[in-house]
Amino acid sequence: MKYICQCCGEEKEDWPAIAYSAPQFYHDLSDIELENSELSPDLFIIRYSDESFYFIRAVLVQQVHESCQDLEYGVWVSLSEKSYNEYVENYHNEEFETGYFGWLSNNLPDYSFEESIPTDIIVNNKIGRPFIYPHESHDHPFVKDFYDGISKEEAEKRIDSVLNR
Repeated sequence: MKYICQCCGEEKEDWPAIAYSAPQFYHDLSDIELENSELSPDLFIIRYSDESFYFIRAVLVQQVHESCQDLEYGVWVSLSEKSYNEYVENYHNEEFETGYFGWLSNNLPDYSFEESIPTDIIVNNKIGRPFIYPHESHDHPFVKDFYDGISKEEAEKRIDSVLNR
């Protein structure tokens, strides 16, 4: 979609979001585990005999230097059962606003993830999917880049790598 940017007055084309259809480990599930899971565009549950795991889809926005656009990610975060149930109960309630703790559940381009990143999840149903913010105190290159921003070239490289897989 082309438009005239109000920031710089130039004609622009929106960058696509880097979006994930499921949490990272979904693709590693066995056929039996997949049978015990429920995946929708915004919600995911995996049930084991002794425990279950809960995920919601959210938006993460990364600042891009020297650009009027930011880089958006459509990612998944894990929630506690209690938080997940509250979120689902209020899914269609436009007045619902809250915050949760969760773990980033996708590996992002150009980063190595030995462990998940803790996040704050901000829900405001008036504006759509929740937004997530990594904990600034977590020592990881992505967290540093999230708060410091990335170059326009880096953003375009990430988009290109996802589009041309």
